[in-house]
Amino acid sequence: MDTVQLSHPDCLARAEALRPLIRGLADRIERERRLPVELLDSLHEARLFRLLLPRAQNGLEIDPLTWFHIIETVAREDASTAWCLGQGGGCAMSAAYLDPAVARRIFGEDPRTVLAWGPGPKVRAVAVEGGYRMTGTWSFASGCRHATWLGAHAPIVQADGTPVLEANGRQAERTMLVPASEVAWTDIWDTIGLRGTASDAFSLNDHFVPHAHSIIRDFTRECREAGPLYRISASAMYQIAFAGVALGIARSALDLFVSEARAKVPRGDRHPIRDSQAVQSGLGRAEAGVRAGRALLLQTVATIWAEVTAPTGRFTIERRIDLRMASTHAIHAAREGVDFAYNAMGASAIFGSHPLERRFRDVHTVTQQLQGRAAHFETAGLWLMGGAPDMTFA
Repeated sequence: MDTVQLSHPDCLARAEALRPLIRGLADRIERERRLPVELLDSLHEARLFRLLLPRAQNGLEIDPLTWFHIIETVAREDASTAWCLGQGGGCAMSAAYLDPAVARRIFGEDPRTVLAWGPGPKVRAVAVEGGYRMTGTWSFASGCRHATWLGAHAPIVQADGTPVLEANGRQAERTMLVPASEVAWTDIWDTIGLRGTASDAFSLNDHFVPHAHSIIRDFTRECREAGPLYRISASAMYQIAFAGVALGIARSALDLFVSEARAKVPRGDRHPIRDSQAVQSGLGRAEAGVRAGRALLLQTVATIWAEVTAPTGRFTIERRIDLRMASTHAIHAAREGVDFAYNAMGASAIFGSHPLERRFRDVHTVTQQLQGRAAHFETAGLWLMGGAPDMTFA
């Protein structure tokens, strides 16, 4: 599938060119739990935060295959940087749902705009004249510390707390876009992996947000962009991106393992690791698993793109299930590949100075996130057996 022509090979080339810089800053990203300013400057100069932004808002509007390759390339050097690009890219698709004038003010006029958001379990938006008054705390907002805008998703209620209902009887929900300078921060991001994403929490207290600065995340409603990219959901682009993060981690982990295993002689042994038949078999299985997971994901994405670029193309439920199944499988195949490399490397890999140690922690953090939930296979299995699964996260 790597032979498929990409719509923006120049973007992939710019990502590839940044690998030495990212590699050199990886330890600092881990230590400071932030993307350094000089890295952010280079990412903005390469326009890598604008990959999924509409062209009408000075974005690149690339295809999902190019998107995958860029995220995977960056993840080979640092998973946190790739994760932040994946999060920022999916959030930038919000511009397709805003009034064009508002989208231009937020995204089009500022070349360094980054939007970040995260869930908030106990939040609310009170409907008032012209907008909403927001109260609550939202967390897991990856990239929020370098974001210029934040998204606060909440159910809508009346002043007396009565839920505002949509025509189908469900409670209305919207995501409100707020300048990052207007929120209160809480540093919560003390994690084992993906430490550089700075996925902290932010709070609002009775904060007014105009209705024009709110969106519905459902990609089938309120979309104002006609391009085929926006026939696909932001959720789908997150799936592609975060599977790309996991596969990039696995690719670098296996490459690192091979480069060291050729010469490393374990303590108490007289032969290098490469001479062990168990290691040879394990490496073959790990490579096959990672390559197969990657190939299925790329095949699925290529099929989706071919269908949505047709004149009457749409992103069907069947393809949404296919993508959820392929992306989840790719994430777990990547984790298995990294686990092999880490375990086979022995005691060397337990030290913080060893590059496999960070990759081991990062990939296990990916599997703990929403996109890596093994429960997604239940969604796919139920659909395959004729059931009607909850499509909220598909």
